[in-house]
Amino acid sequence: MKVLVVGSGAREHALTWKLGRESAVREVICAPGNAGTGPPAAARSLDVSDPAALLAFAESEAVDLTVVGPELPLARGVGDLFEARGRRLFGPSRFAARLESSKAFAKAFMARHAVPTARFRVCRRADEALATVAGGEFGFPVVIKADGLAAGKGVTVAPDRSAAEQAVREAMLDRRFGDAGRCVVIEEHLTGAEASFFAVCDGRRAIGLPVAQDHKRVRDGDEGPNTGGMGAFAPSPLMTPALDHRIRRGIVEPVLEGMRQAGHPFRGFLYVGLMLTAEGPQVIEFNVRLGDPEAQVVLPMITGELAPVLEAAARGGLNGSACDTVDDPHVGVVLASGGYPGRYETGLPVAGIEAASALEGVLVFHAGTARRDGAVVTAGGRVLTVVGRGRDFREAIARAYAAEACITFAGKQVRSDIGRKALAG
Repeated sequence: MKVLVVGSGAREHALTWKLGRESAVREVICAPGNAGTGPPAAARSLDVSDPAALLAFAESEAVDLTVVGPELPLARGVGDLFEARGRRLFGPSRFAARLESSKAFAKAFMARHAVPTARFRVCRRADEALATVAGGEFGFPVVIKADGLAAGKGVTVAPDRSAAEQAVREAMLDRRFGDAGRCVVIEEHLTGAEASFFAVCDGRRAIGLPVAQDHKRVRDGDEGPNTGGMGAFAPSPLMTPALDHRIRRGIVEPVLEGMRQAGHPFRGFLYVGLMLTAEGPQVIEFNVRLGDPEAQVVLPMITGELAPVLEAAARGGLNGSACDTVDDPHVGVVLASGGYPGRYETGLPVAGIEAASALEGVLVFHAGTARRDGAVVTAGGRVLTVVGRGRDFREAIARAYAAEACITFAGKQVRSDIGRKALAG
């Protein structure tokens, strides 16, 4: 089959790399792609936020299966448009994508279907939100979430009332996150370890993928502002067969049943962001696509062919499909631009990618990169993800950081503790 991967980040490079190696795939196009995916010229200016443009491109290229990487086109209804035109796309409908595009929708959905999550209140006016904070309904620290899509940066864990009020004002009055902050969700702060559970869903059934853990904050020790992700590792040492069963039965299956009842069978990647509390797993958030940087460590662990599984899920027929995986630890380190997640410079030359890629047990996935005069330059906040594979986590970490050290660009920003949590036990 001919496959189109939509997006331009390291997640999409990892998908392109994985699918492009499979016997069932005769060609894979990543659009608009980056310096690592090598897109055709026609794809470089493709607007992924425009479902009609994506459909036109898929039709012009005679694509058999479209796999959507980022959340925005899903939130804008690309799945509905493709379905109406009879074209196969792996990704949920606009309605189902609201699990990610609206925190308020997701929390209400979980409440209706008894999915375990933190206590919450949805506030659509700033005075209501400020009164909720002042009343101390959820104590402190408290979590303030912008309702809409905010590129992974719309969540604040406020340690006290002053910080919580500031977060509300920034979201709802200053519009720091644009329209995403017109409504906020205020919820209790859960404690425990975080993990990312992924499933390939066909509307009724789900196939689990390796569970990962990521590192959201910009600095070592989980300090500093939230980012889109500074690194990840898999498989999570926290997962047990009993916990896996509990997540599937208590979270994934109710989500699929609830969406089916609503008339929007969930077909796509379901990402369950979990807090593993003393009372059991609770949902922090849902995403309706693979995570980034988790995809970069999860996809290399899949040894079987993924494309036929995604195609079967897209048409609602997983049946006996399965994803064979390895247990070898994978650790992904993100190389970010100086200043990220704030302001940063682009167009800076990147050197050493070939040397890093040549090391044993190493993969390098491009994210914010472009080609200029034949050379790779920075083109985004997160520039590359370097993945190390090892017989154990110590070896995987060592390989990832040995490869990271080979790569240079001005202002390069890297956390030095990615994967260390896996060594705690």
